[in-house]
Amino acid sequence: MFNKILIANRGEIACRVAATARRLGVKTVAVYSEADAQARHVRVCDEAVLIGGAAPRDSYLRWERIIEAAKATGAQAVHPGYGFLSENEEFAQACADAGIAFIGPPPSAIKAMGLKAESKRLMEQAGVPLVPGYHGASQDLALLKSEADRIGYPVLIKASAGGGGKGMRAVDKAEDFEAALASCKREAINSFGDDAVLVERYVQKPRHIEIQVFGDSHGDCVYLHERDCSVQRRHQKVLEEAPAPGMTAERRKQMGEAAVAAAKAVGYVGAGTVEFIAEQDGRFYFMEMNTRLQVEHPVTEAITGQDLVEWQLRVAAGEPLPLKQEQIPMRGHAIEARICAENPDANFLPATGTLHVARWPAHVSFERGDVRIDSGVGEGDAISPNYDSMIAKLIVWGEDRAQALARLDAALRDTHIAGLHTNVAFLRRVVNSHSFASADLDTALIPREHKALFESAPLALELVAAGVVAHALEASKQDKDPWSKPDGWRMFGAANRRFDLEVGGTHHEVLLARRHGGGMVLTVAGREIALAVDSSGLERHEVVLGEGLASQRTLLQVYAHGEKVSVFAPHGSAVVTEVDLIAHAGDGAAEGGRLTAPMPGKLIAFLAKVGDAVTKGQPLAVMEAMKMEHTITAPRDGVVAELMFGIGDQVGDGAALLSLQ
Repeated sequence: MFNKILIANRGEIACRVAATARRLGVKTVAVYSEADAQARHVRVCDEAVLIGGAAPRDSYLRWERIIEAAKATGAQAVHPGYGFLSENEEFAQACADAGIAFIGPPPSAIKAMGLKAESKRLMEQAGVPLVPGYHGASQDLALLKSEADRIGYPVLIKASAGGGGKGMRAVDKAEDFEAALASCKREAINSFGDDAVLVERYVQKPRHIEIQVFGDSHGDCVYLHERDCSVQRRHQKVLEEAPAPGMTAERRKQMGEAAVAAAKAVGYVGAGTVEFIAEQDGRFYFMEMNTRLQVEHPVTEAITGQDLVEWQLRVAAGEPLPLKQEQIPMRGHAIEARICAENPDANFLPATGTLHVARWPAHVSFERGDVRIDSGVGEGDAISPNYDSMIAKLIVWGEDRAQALARLDAALRDTHIAGLHTNVAFLRRVVNSHSFASADLDTALIPREHKALFESAPLALELVAAGVVAHALEASKQDKDPWSKPDGWRMFGAANRRFDLEVGGTHHEVLLARRHGGGMVLTVAGREIALAVDSSGLERHEVVLGEGLASQRTLLQVYAHGEKVSVFAPHGSAVVTEVDLIAHAGDGAAEGGRLTAPMPGKLIAFLAKVGDAVTKGQPLAVMEAMKMEHTITAPRDGVVAELMFGIGDQVGDGAALLSLQ
């Protein structure tokens, strides 16, 4: 076993690798960018080395600096995590040339599986079933279009060097092919430096099922069962579970053996994932192999009781696999939810900002338990536009799927994050949707359940108002100066207090009447409701709305930061702005007629020029941010009056990109 390893990554995966290393008595070296100087992964490792600027190309993608850091600190091996350099054959080879073990597959295996077209040819030779498609080297537009026509629509365009859903577009009809191809190639060149693509038949109602494989340097290779990763948005995974619902022992063996054959075909060593697209009738086709540890590896650990990072370290140190195929257990059911900084209601637009609140459900460490949290950030940390938007992974385990579902719903309920948009509430709606609860799974589950996921009733306004009022009342009690307390106390008669709230872009005037006898009445949307509050500090409030048998008792968690107040109830949450009318008395109307950047990023295309007449919903500009393309559309009909930036410019959050007359 190694004495010291360097972790060539950041965030959650760097913390995850460090945890196993610490348990095994292996010292760790972190690398970090200037933006990550105070990051959690830097704090949890034994040593840390600064390797460059905030942008990945200036730090985490500079493999020569990482190798220099490994040499300088005496690290014997490098763990690449996932993303960044984890599937870079040049980096793996450079480690070998420097006499440093690469905790991953050999460069030849990375190369063989890195190019999708080449890997498919290898899989065909190995007898692994493939989706019908074009996997050739030619990138001639006319040829690609004719191949798509031959295959038949819908087709899927995929970046040959890609992964993680980037450089991938589904095309439903021939007239959309050229535009989708151009967008796919732009994203591929930005993400991977290679715009080559392949074209495949788009399988109808497909399931995304992957097999965890592990090989050692002694020629042995096993599979650790499967994971179902069908629930996706923008071709990226949202929920993953193991084992796959409805999987028979016979089909598991078939897929597992096919995955092992794929791994052996390239002389694979270490942890890898063979991904299959599966028909509803059980037929399956090779999609790609990820030559690294996967984000969703914890669900496999949960059902097998194995630490896959420990397996990685042992195999990279030359040890044989810890278990033979027949010894690998499978117990219970596990589900992972990816908690991301993004706005599901804005097409999952990534969000940036500070985690003013980050409270997790009660959980264990990374060993298997009912609830597990894997995260690289905590309260007070910031989500930067330079890196991935994932905040944490929430993993639950149960004796069966029903128990795992119940535990996941409860854990999401108790996850409180404030300060920026997240997908926590959306995840909870997915978990409780009919399709997911009944295991009716395919990659179109989210659009199929659109009504339940995006049109659900918000948290009741009176409950939101009660949370804001309860927090304000408790804050006033903690003020030491009795003359400055805004609690409405009067020596005689009643007192009223007004709260001006903005919820979902709508203004609401809420009145709190405090009677001389101590009772309170809340007036919301013209309706008077009796209110009683029992608070345990600023954050925890038990409120009772109404009287007698019609009363409703609810426990609320309330967090305030400036004007923003986040209210969490057992059945939902809301973010409200408590408007200070005096402070905002001079505010004017927002300037109209401009289209602004939804987040910091790079402008990569204008789709209209000055003088063009455009219609509402027409795409006008394309930005690249947080590794994804984002299209900005016209909010109304108009004429393009001015373009504010040049192609390739970096733009800030809220910057005007162009103006409409």
